[in-house]
Amino acid sequence: MMYSKIPLAQTLVSLCIAKGINHVVISPGSRNAPLTLSFSQHPKIHAYSIVDERCAAFFALGMAQQLCKPVAVICTSGSAVLNYYPAIAEAYYSNVPVVVISADRPEYLIDVGDGQTIRQKHVFKNHINYEANLKQDITHKSTILAETHQLSKETERELQKGIQAYNEQEINLALNAAVESNGPVHINAPFDEPLYEMLSEPTVSPNVQPLVLKEEIEEEKIAKVANIWSTSTRKMVLVGTLPPHTISKQYLEILANDPSVIVFTETTSNLRDDQFFNAIDQMILPIEKNEAMLDGFQPEILLTLGGMIVSKKVKAILRKRQPKHHWHIHENRVFNTFFCLEYFFKMNPNHFFELFFSQTKTIESPYKSFWNAVKADRQQKHATYLQQVAFTDLKAFEAILASLPKSLILHLGNSSTVRYAQLFEIDSSIELFCNRGTSGIDGSTSTAIGTSVVAEKQTVFITGDLSFFYDSNALWNNYIPKNFRIILVNNNGGGIFRILPGNKNTENFDTYFETIHPHTAKQLAEMYAFEYITASDEVSLQKELQTFYDESTQPKILEIFTPRIENDGTLIDYFKFFNEKK
Repeated sequence: MMYSKIPLAQTLVSLCIAKGINHVVISPGSRNAPLTLSFSQHPKIHAYSIVDERCAAFFALGMAQQLCKPVAVICTSGSAVLNYYPAIAEAYYSNVPVVVISADRPEYLIDVGDGQTIRQKHVFKNHINYEANLKQDITHKSTILAETHQLSKETERELQKGIQAYNEQEINLALNAAVESNGPVHINAPFDEPLYEMLSEPTVSPNVQPLVLKEEIEEEKIAKVANIWSTSTRKMVLVGTLPPHTISKQYLEILANDPSVIVFTETTSNLRDDQFFNAIDQMILPIEKNEAMLDGFQPEILLTLGGMIVSKKVKAILRKRQPKHHWHIHENRVFNTFFCLEYFFKMNPNHFFELFFSQTKTIESPYKSFWNAVKADRQQKHATYLQQVAFTDLKAFEAILASLPKSLILHLGNSSTVRYAQLFEIDSSIELFCNRGTSGIDGSTSTAIGTSVVAEKQTVFITGDLSFFYDSNALWNNYIPKNFRIILVNNNGGGIFRILPGNKNTENFDTYFETIHPHTAKQLAEMYAFEYITASDEVSLQKELQTFYDESTQPKILEIFTPRIENDGTLIDYFKFFNEKK
């Protein structure tokens, strides 16, 4: 194989491989040529070429999320690196290890009027776990710089030795931070021309610094909360976004069998059990104005796990009716979501529960049995209502989620999509993902495609129309597997705004909030060689879903057209129905 002549490029490639990074997403450019040539020809690297940097970064995020290890993205200098920002912010808040390697102009060419040049240092400073601003090799400089900075060979060797040591240290720290803090890092690498020269043998052998993985185990604090837990009769466990298989079954069974504990699991938690409360908003919304029910709902202890919480209602209720004790468990960071956090345990949840449950005891309580009765009533009314309503978004999601084959990977778009999914039970064998770090609509398709490329299972992506069209460049991708499926619920605009407060059905609302449009995915499907299928009522949808997941020679898009004007009324009436007397 061949190596870039530039020592910095050799060092980056060598250390990435040493740290187990073998998936690299490259966007085209000239300044990053030393990296592109080196990574794309290396036998241990799976290299992907994605033109749109925003899509490339979300694509890498989807891979890293699925692989549970760092994936690198590489771009040229200038505005290219700025296009990574939405995905880097998502990776930061979702704890996904994406490694940004941006090629840069040398320091002497910054702010002198050179093209494709911006101030790239610290560009992600608010949303990055480590940034390494590397130094240009003194042995690789342009003719202009060489003529104006004459150095003796001995001086040059000593300077290069110091630069090499600095760069190795910074790259090691950055790549280690991606794993140790489980999040994005930025490595900014300046290269001078010539950029395309290659060697048959490397000229550097970088030092590899080991990872330092540690937990903050506070046994005294765990003993204290275990004692409080053992004497409390109303305990709530609220689980936000978690990767699949995070919590061991034995600890889930302890929680499920405790009469003083109710476990609320978000759709994104990947925890589903008949003893848990898996459809939060189905439980919460009907009681939000019932003071007596809210009194009975308020826990003494709130134990939270995982990342972001989707349900706005449960956040609003628990902020107003705060628990006496709130404890949070997470390996990386904590958010004081309910403004009453007492303790944060920065450790693996299974290790916490191992120490915790060895010191707790069960206490009798009517807390769970009462809310189980409420849950049974909600489930019955849920089924009754769905039997009697016409075809809208709600009925479409009922059919879609019921049709999903077991043991696949499900990606959900943001906004209405994930919220509709919160109203239904999803089979426990399905692994579910959603970009809830920043909850943006901008890169969901790209993320799902990234997952599909490295996943061993079929990946299905459910999305709304605005999110899909916003990220339509995601389909400009040569690596999409044939079994990838997109289910597009098209209600001709941002339907979620019809549910929120606002003066609906006015020109201002239609233009600036709902953003009504006439677009379909038909032409995009043709352009990118997807099989295209449509449905516009319950009968046609059920018919198309029967064979939608089967093997095929192309990836597929199923576009479902729902009635824009009726969708919000059906959902609002759904929650009213729970409060109706039998």
